[in-house]
Amino acid sequence: MHRRLVHSAFSWLVLVIFLGGCATTPPKKIDNICEIFREKDDWYEDARQASKRWGTPVPVIMAFMYQESRFRAKAKPPRSKILWIFPGPRPSDSYGYTQALKSTWSIYREDAGSFGADRDDFDDAADFIGWYNDKSFKRSGIRKNDAYNLYLAYHEGHGGFNRRTYHKKMWLKNVAKKVSARSMLYTRQLKSCEKEFQRTRWFFGLF
Repeated sequence: MHRRLVHSAFSWLVLVIFLGGCATTPPKKIDNICEIFREKDDWYEDARQASKRWGTPVPVIMAFMYQESRFRAKAKPPRSKILWIFPGPRPSDSYGYTQALKSTWSIYREDAGSFGADRDDFDDAADFIGWYNDKSFKRSGIRKNDAYNLYLAYHEGHGGFNRRTYHKKMWLKNVAKKVSARSMLYTRQLKSCEKEFQRTRWFFGLF
């Protein structure tokens, strides 16, 4: 009897670890938003809810997350090198899907009323991007579908964006162009498959 209980407990532990690992594993095909939402079947609804709350289109939210973390839940900035060999400190405490700083995340939690939000939870990350872009609209007048300028404000902060600090950062402009291009790619892709996820949402809404 005791042996069966130990075996059962061990089996449950393995299952919990396995499911936890699946929950944080990046999608296999990150260049196709349809495949992302097919593999992560709750992500579409999470992104849609964030879009509905804050006004940023789903493809823009997903393009930001692609650029910041490649959809890795526990992503961190690479460490610096000491004497070109030894790992040194990280340049910031950026973390999670959005690479948000701890200080910025704390402001988001309080301002959005999302006190239990975590940087390595997809739904919270999607909501954070929507919230930040809503601030960019209010403070910098950036349209919520303008992925290029939204990303510049996301990187530079609203004060930096308003002072045009990005003008001397060609590398950043190039990254923002990539984010914009990906948002347009994701927009085209989502148009071809979104009804599939809307039907799924409607079906489960019956229960």
